[in-house]
Amino acid sequence: QVQLVESGGGSVQAGGSLRLSCAASGHTYSRVCRAWFRQAPGKEREGVAFIKHTGYITYADSVKGRFTISQDNAKNTLYLQMNSLKPEDTAMYYCAAVLYVGNYDCSLYRYNYWGQGTQVTVSS
Repeated sequence: QVQLVESGGGSVQAGGSLRLSCAASGHTYSRVCRAWFRQAPGKEREGVAFIKHTGYITYADSVKGRFTISQDNAKNTLYLQMNSLKPEDTAMYYCAAVLYVGNYDCSLYRYNYWGQGTQVTVSS
């Protein structure tokens, strides 16, 4: 089993920055995709950034150039650096993982391990 715990959310003005962290515990797997998703009230969940065990990264168009996903394998921690935040970035942010992945892009997998979420609120 994998447990994921997010931290780092909060409230910030437009143009500001936040850094989210996601600490993973449980077994360590070699073939894994990790990701950040978000869901705003009344909207569908959206994949924001994805990173594979190989280091290959995919971003949603809405955050390209503003958000950076990274991972510290030694600490088993996933990060999301969010810069130039906009009010439309306001959402609950979740980290997620899927194990035993193959050669597909991480954005194409169904994620089955989820954190509890951390709220990000951006005011104009």
